[in-house]
Amino acid sequence: MSHPNPSPHRLSRRAAALILLSLIVGCSNDGATADERGPSDPAMKAIDAFIRQSGIDTSRPRWRRSLKRPPKVRFDPSKAYFWKLKTNRGEIRFRMLEDIAPMHVGSTFYLTRLGFYDGLSFHRVLEGFMAQGGDPAGNGSGGPGYQYQGEFSKTARHDAAGVLSMANAGPGTDGSQFFITFAKTPSLDDRHTVFGRAESPESLAVIRKIESLGAKRDPGRPKLPIVIESATILIE
Repeated sequence: MSHPNPSPHRLSRRAAALILLSLIVGCSNDGATADERGPSDPAMKAIDAFIRQSGIDTSRPRWRRSLKRPPKVRFDPSKAYFWKLKTNRGEIRFRMLEDIAPMHVGSTFYLTRLGFYDGLSFHRVLEGFMAQGGDPAGNGSGGPGYQYQGEFSKTARHDAAGVLSMANAGPGTDGSQFFITFAKTPSLDDRHTVFGRAESPESLAVIRKIESLGAKRDPGRPKLPIVIESATILIE
């Protein structure tokens, strides 16, 4: 898979904690997994059901590159969905735009539930532009084994730092590779799907730290490794 062209509401604390506990995903270094009772959220139930039906064997070599495309799921409009990336440079929390890009959010959550992103790196980081990751090949050429169409909206644009958007190699080739903007990049609008935003000062500070490790030009190899240690889903 290619990359973006450089030319270019609340619940009580206890309830929220219980939901967060049930939605910890993937297999982190300490062995934490999703709550055995499973999540109560309908969208997450649908994703988990698809995973069970697919019989995915994550112990198989190269399993990340031969996955089935998940169905589009319905998200609860009364809830807020977040995606948290714990990297070796800090944590970034994105508010997801599931109402605008349900397929992109659903696919990302599906991959997250599988532990797909855990251990992957940001292979391309360009100062003043963006950081790109999510490639199981680690070089910008890989994907999850399926592709899907973009979801575009005039209300979700590349208009600030911290925008979460999907990389592609042209129409209909969206997959697992995503990027995080470092600045306003309107040249990417209607070419790459915006499906989340990092807005907290803490998350934006981590994004700036990642940018500081970037290169000035392609291929954009970072000065030091930037690794996704774990990806988790939070619902509030």
